[in-house]
Amino acid sequence: MEKMKISKEEVAHVAHLARLEFAEAEMEKFTAQLNDILLYMDNLNEVDTSGVAPMTHAIAQKNAFRDDIVGSSMSPEDSLANAPEVRGGCFQVPKVID
Repeated sequence: MEKMKISKEEVAHVAHLARLEFAEAEMEKFTAQLNDILLYMDNLNEVDTSGVAPMTHAIAQKNAFRDDIVGSSMSPEDSLANAPEVRGGCFQVPKVID
């Protein structure tokens, strides 16, 4: 019998935390898929990486920064021209936190 790294209850708990709802068949499928992933991770943990330098990417990457050039901006009046409501020179939006 294959070792179980994650239970259906744990998958259901994570789904609940993520505000996801799944049918019973989907829960079985996701539990099996996640279990396969975790078992594979165990295989990767057995690889000797003592001579490998830590890295963040598998390939060398170069930052693609652009020059910070000051350009023209919209005037506050133009920015607020199509705003449904303006108050004190700012967009007025409905309160979203109780």
